[in-house]
Amino acid sequence: MKHFIILFLAFYSFACTQSPKTTESQAEQPAAEAPAKKAEAQNAEAPAEAKPAEKEQAPAPETKKALASIVTLGGNVTETVFALGHGDKIVGVDMSSVFPEEASKKKQVGYYRRVSAEGIISLSPSLVIASSASGPAEVLKKVTDVGIKIETVPDTKTVEGAKERISLIAKILGEEEKGKALIEKIDGELKKVSAATPAKKVLFIYARGAGSLSVAGTKTAADAMIKLAGGVNAVEGYEGYKPMNSESIVAAAPDVILLTTRGLESIGGIEAVGQLKGIDLTPAAKNKAIVALDDLMLLGFGPRTGEAVATLAEKLNPEPSPAQKP
Repeated sequence: MKHFIILFLAFYSFACTQSPKTTESQAEQPAAEAPAKKAEAQNAEAPAEAKPAEKEQAPAPETKKALASIVTLGGNVTETVFALGHGDKIVGVDMSSVFPEEASKKKQVGYYRRVSAEGIISLSPSLVIASSASGPAEVLKKVTDVGIKIETVPDTKTVEGAKERISLIAKILGEEEKGKALIEKIDGELKKVSAATPAKKVLFIYARGAGSLSVAGTKTAADAMIKLAGGVNAVEGYEGYKPMNSESIVAAAPDVILLTTRGLESIGGIEAVGQLKGIDLTPAAKNKAIVALDDLMLLGFGPRTGEAVATLAEKLNPEPSPAQKP
């Protein structure tokens, strides 16, 4: 009997020690898969516990990231994000982001060409959408080094550049249809513009006070806008901007002086512009043909590009008053 009891206890002890090992072995399988699932979750930015079906129905990873919180660098970038209906997601902007008015109330991270890495990082955005002209490069690297993704869009200041920028930002935000609608609106407004005959000679002055005046030559945003509106740039001898020279202004003999609204205000208004040395001797000053448009609308090549061209065309060739009509 003793031998039977000892044999029974030995068999029972053996069975008990095998059962936990089997359970532990089953538990090892998901544990072994854990690193792969963790990496997958990080890449997809979805909770690790999400079920396969839930992952398939979730938005694309980049769209989810873009929709969380955004910093925008470049006035036309910010304006486009607002136009696409995601202005409420913006937590920070650069100093050039002055439209719509709500944009100027957002926290600023410096001028887009000289942004602050600390300013961006402190806002903990899930995404930065930046003009390709943003920088410096080492500053942007600091941002990406802490895990903040930056999506870059071209800074090209042309109609085609505006369309491409809108299309890319719309794709980032998952708003392709809205992006197409904005582009169609631009095309529709541009089709309504017709060049006047003869074309007006237009001089664009970039002003930040009477002591800081530059004139736009070719291959500038102002040059492109003047031509789109049916005008002729009064300065064709150089590219980019140069300080205003009174003798060259007189020689250019512009029919119209064009400024941004902020530039006009910085000088002191239309009367003050008309009295500037060199400008005072031009046909534009004589006829008080001095016009101004919103800074970002005129030079930004954003969603309002078509509106800007149409508005400038009207200002260059205003309808005559009833008294002036034959």
